[in-house]
Amino acid sequence: MAKYLNPKVDLTFKKVFGEHPNLVKSLLNALLPLPEGMEIVNVEYLTPENVPENPSKKYSIVDVRCTDNKGRGFIVEMQSYWNREFFSRTIYNAASMYTKQLEKGNPFERLKEVYALALVNDEAFDYKDDDGYMQEFYITNKNHPDDRRSDLSFIFVELVKYKPKDRGSRAIKELWLRFESTKKADDVLLENPEINQALEILETSAYTDADMYAYNDALLEIMTHHNAMKNEREDGYAEGLAEGEAKGRAEGAKQQAIATARQMLADGLPIAVIAKYTNLTPDEISNM
Repeated sequence: MAKYLNPKVDLTFKKVFGEHPNLVKSLLNALLPLPEGMEIVNVEYLTPENVPENPSKKYSIVDVRCTDNKGRGFIVEMQSYWNREFFSRTIYNAASMYTKQLEKGNPFERLKEVYALALVNDEAFDYKDDDGYMQEFYITNKNHPDDRRSDLSFIFVELVKYKPKDRGSRAIKELWLRFESTKKADDVLLENPEINQALEILETSAYTDADMYAYNDALLEIMTHHNAMKNEREDGYAEGLAEGEAKGRAEGAKQQAIATARQMLADGLPIAVIAKYTNLTPDEISNM
């Protein structure tokens, strides 16, 4: 059985989607919410070379940029771990691609849509719904949410949340999501020509020793960052939990002091005495 490398590492991701227009076209058509009849026919990379020439280069973010025959722009990014800046970076990149169309002398009415597809191998959003692995952001009217403008579209796919409902499904969307999430190939994946081609690119036998060194180095870096982010989140959670518990204890003590003060007032004790034994201020006691 063939052995495959992880498609979420920069070296392999760009070899699959940065060198094969038919594969990135298939991925975009499968995952983007393109209007019916507006599927991508062909794509052209914006740069002649998308794979790093130096195999020792490391990236936490990789991207592929291309346009189609209608002039629309597409950015495909792989984010190994989530941070707050990534969302802003995605918006910035898409907006930059959108505005650069004017550098060619195009008037505003000829500006074409730009789609940013971000594959995130981490939990990015806290939404709780049944299909929460894919989140879409657009320009909308607050008072009329149905008035959605497609000039800039941002689609985030949280791969760690994706759970295939039917492993026998041959829908291309499900196949690409399984390709990004699976560690081994089954017959359903191998039967699809595009997925099979992508898997062949990931076969370990196709990589040189230098490639494997860069791959393992990048994989180690990703694991290190994942652990660091996990520890940071756990520390933040623990700190927040401790802070919440401390606030809860303080609030409980305050309520107990108020109850005691009210009882002491009812018993006719002076406010100064009540303040001494409850640590409440005279004003707080007077206003009870």
